[in-house]
Amino acid sequence: MKRPDNHVIVLFGATGDLAKRKLLPGLFHLAWAGLLPDGYRIVGAGRAHSALTDEAFREHAHDAVATFGRCKPSGPAWESFADSLSFAAYDQDAGQLLAAVREAEDSLGGQPGRLFHLAIPPAAFGSVIGMLGDTGLAEESKLIVEKPFGTDLASARALNETIHTVFDESQIFRIDHFLGKESVDNILALRFANGMFEPVWNRDHISHVQIDVPETLGLEGRAHFYEGTGAFRDMIVTHLIQVLGIVAMEPPVSLAAQPLRDEKDKVFAALRPIEPGHVVRGQYNGYHDELGVAPDSQTETFTALRLEVDNWRWAGVPFYLRSGKNLAQHRQVITLGLREPPLRMFPIDLPREDRSRGNKIVIDFGDPGWIAACFLAKEPGPTMRLAPEAMTFRYADSFCREHGLEGYERLILDAMLSDQSLFTRADGIERIWEASTPLLENPPPLQGYDPGSWGPEPAISDLIAPHQWYLEDAGDAVRQ
Repeated sequence: MKRPDNHVIVLFGATGDLAKRKLLPGLFHLAWAGLLPDGYRIVGAGRAHSALTDEAFREHAHDAVATFGRCKPSGPAWESFADSLSFAAYDQDAGQLLAAVREAEDSLGGQPGRLFHLAIPPAAFGSVIGMLGDTGLAEESKLIVEKPFGTDLASARALNETIHTVFDESQIFRIDHFLGKESVDNILALRFANGMFEPVWNRDHISHVQIDVPETLGLEGRAHFYEGTGAFRDMIVTHLIQVLGIVAMEPPVSLAAQPLRDEKDKVFAALRPIEPGHVVRGQYNGYHDELGVAPDSQTETFTALRLEVDNWRWAGVPFYLRSGKNLAQHRQVITLGLREPPLRMFPIDLPREDRSRGNKIVIDFGDPGWIAACFLAKEPGPTMRLAPEAMTFRYADSFCREHGLEGYERLILDAMLSDQSLFTRADGIERIWEASTPLLENPPPLQGYDPGSWGPEPAISDLIAPHQWYLEDAGDAVRQ
C-alpha cells in the first residue's frame, strides 16, 4: 500500500487517557509495522501546568505502549520511535509549540505534512484552533477532531463554524474509531462484492435491522464527562448512527472519499425525526451513588430507540439501536432480520426463541469480529423437524491478526494519506442532530434497570415487538 509522505504529528492532549490508551500505542504499532513515513516526528502538546520534558514524555509513551500496546516497546523499532518524540507546552504564548514544530520540520527537511490531533475536550477546541490559525500552523495542515461533535444542532453548527474559520472542510478529519474497524469496513465488501447478499439487502427481504452495542462497564471514574453527555450523545449519535449509515447506504460509484461519504450522508438525509415515543431511556440502579453524579441526575445510562430511513430501499424497515452501561454483555453486533417465508408445510414446534434464530445475517464487529448466516435446517431423523443452524466466517480463523489495524491506527494512517473516506462530514453530523431534535427537546422519562441486566423491561421488549432483541454468541453461531 501507499505510505504517507514525511509528517510532523502534533498530539494535543498527549498526556490524557485517550493518548495513553489508543494514540501512542497505535502510532507505535504503525511504526513497528512499517506503515509510518520514512521520516516522522511526534510532538506531544499540553497546557503549561502539565508540561513534560522530552525525556519524561518518552517515558510516558513507553509506559503507555507497555500497558496498552500490541507490540513491546523494545529493540530498534522502539528506539527509533522514541527518538521521534518531543514535548511542547502551550498556553497564552504559543512560542514553545511553534518552535517545536519548526524544529521537527527542519530535522526532516523538505516540506513534511502536518497533522494535528485534538484529543482534548470540545470546550478547548476554539482556543487551540485559533492558536493554529494565528501562528500560521494551520496552513497546508490536516486536523483530526475527536467526538463529541456538539451536543445538539446549534452547538454542532457553532463548532463547525469555529473550525471552518481556520480550516477548510478538505483539511478536517472528524474521527469515529468504529468506522476504522476491519469488521465494519467489511460490511462494504460483504454487500457489494458478493452477489448472494446485495440482491436481498432491501425492504423486500429484510424485516428489521438491529445495531446493538451493550457495555458491561460503568462510569469508570468518568462521571464529569458522562453527566454532561449520556448514552444517546456518547454512543448513539456518534457511533451507532454512523454504523447505520454504512449498513443502509446505496452502492457508491467508487470507494473514494466523496462518493462514499455522499451515499452515507444520503442515508442521514433520509432519517425520519426521532419520535420520543419510540425511545426508551434508562438509568442503572445505583447510578446516583457514583462519585461525581448529582443526586437528582436525569442523565440516561441506557438508550434504545427505533429509527426509520425514509427512502426507496428501506421504507417501512425499522432500525433498532441499543447501547448502555452496566449491561449483561459487552458486544458490538449488527443483525439483519430476513423476512420469514411461509412455513406451513413444516411442522413448526420450535420455541419462539429458537425459531427467531433462523433467517438472519449477523455481523459481530467487535475485534476481531465474525459474520454468520443463520438459517433453519432439517434435523437428522425420520421426520421433518427444523432446528436453527449457522454458517460463520471468523476473522481470527481466516486471517493473521498481526496484519490488521485497530480503528484509531487505520484512521490516523488514512488522515496522513489525506483519505477522508471513513471520516464524517459537517453536513452529515448536522443532519443527525437535526433528526435528534424532537427527542432532545422532549425526552421520555427515565426507567430504572438492574446492573447486569439488558435494560428496562418490559419497555425494551415492547419497543421492538413483534421482533426480539437478538445477540448471537460466537459459540452459538458455530455448531461443531
